[in-house]
Amino acid sequence: MAEERIYFLGIGGTLMGNLAILAKQAGYEVSGSDQKIYPPMSDLLAAAQIPVEEGFERTHLNPPPDVVVIGNANLPRGAESLEFVLDEDIPYMSGAEWLGRNVLAGRHVFAVAGTHGKTTTTGMLTWILESAGKQPGFLVGGAPLNFEASARLGSSKYFVVEADEYDTSYFDRQAKFMHYRPRTLLINNIEFDHADIYTDLGAIQFQFHHLIRTVPRSGRIIAPWGMRAVDEVLEQGIWTPISFTSVDPTNKELEASKNVDFWHAKTITEDGSSFDLFHNRRKIGSLEWQHYGQHNVSNALQSIAAAREAGVSIREALDALASFDGVKRRMEVIATRAGLTVYDDFAHHPTAILTTLQGLRNRVGLEHILAVVEPRSHTMQMGTHREPLTTCCSPADDVIWFKGDNVDMDLDTLAENNIVPSEVMDDLGELVDKICEPADQRRHVVLMSNGGFGGIYEMVRERLL
Repeated sequence: MAEERIYFLGIGGTLMGNLAILAKQAGYEVSGSDQKIYPPMSDLLAAAQIPVEEGFERTHLNPPPDVVVIGNANLPRGAESLEFVLDEDIPYMSGAEWLGRNVLAGRHVFAVAGTHGKTTTTGMLTWILESAGKQPGFLVGGAPLNFEASARLGSSKYFVVEADEYDTSYFDRQAKFMHYRPRTLLINNIEFDHADIYTDLGAIQFQFHHLIRTVPRSGRIIAPWGMRAVDEVLEQGIWTPISFTSVDPTNKELEASKNVDFWHAKTITEDGSSFDLFHNRRKIGSLEWQHYGQHNVSNALQSIAAAREAGVSIREALDALASFDGVKRRMEVIATRAGLTVYDDFAHHPTAILTTLQGLRNRVGLEHILAVVEPRSHTMQMGTHREPLTTCCSPADDVIWFKGDNVDMDLDTLAENNIVPSEVMDDLGELVDKICEPADQRRHVVLMSNGGFGGIYEMVRERLL
């Protein structure tokens, strides 16, 4: 092989860590470094026996590797290891470029894109293909519970990849997914996010349309029906057959969809834990499963429609989803005791917060819901989502906004303007006490953060288990 020793700068990131795992599986000698590495990625790298060093010291790169893969987080010009790579003229590339060149080239790539829902949908589609005997490769931006790892080379032509619209590296400002060249493209949704690199929704839509331009006419695009931000992208031109999906469409929407390939679900239970499946307005199956929320039903529709492109039958797809265990940090139950259930959810966007809490509300009825939110994403920090954050927790009874070390925004004003009774806390120990205090009614606590949340998950487990 051209490169025998690969060093990953920024290995703790979801993409970079998974790429390191794939490289190790491919037979490369792999190592890397990062500032801080949190579970689940730290656990996955350890399980793959990949050496990891803390910090970005130039001594980490002695002797120089054959190639350095550079991530896009916490790695500015001036970092010693990065400057060493440039000074010594060591070959380097972005993670997305390495993936496209060394893993995805020549394969049938299923790319799962969208503002939110990517990780769960990628996990669903991968499990469907695996259950149908397709032996796919995959890269999931989290830890899928049906697999021992979040990335695998696979032994067939199929590869499922979570396709992120964030930029690739400090030297490559296009969206990561532009390196993936999908044959089957899933677009879950498009909303404004990543305000640190995109000026507005139009800038994100521009990247998505460039992605659409890479899909061959022999492939397929799967998109939500009637989502304006997606429609605006499609109206710029498509050259590929397209399938649309919808959950509980109105009669008017069903009538309007007669001239397109249309998949829809009709929920049987309010929480979405069972639904009927339709293709072109004809019922073709039903599913009762352990998941809930309209967002998960939508994810399932996209996965079922996509799996057909690999020859998977409807029965095979539904049977697989019935045994789909989910993904870590997506409403994962981390502790229960005496009527209290605590969940861990990877929350990064107001819409995701709203749909997740609404799904829980539909499932638990009038039982008490406490949302504990650490609003640490770049876009939240910049104030772009200030108004949606005042309403996104509406399905909850109470909200605690936690001001951790990574939060630099006016949470007091946010709490005052919130439509749900809110308070601000900044002491982790006191927060754990409040979460775990006895209650005289059934209570659900949802911990919502896209980071390590100061280790609160382990603290709550120790207190309650």
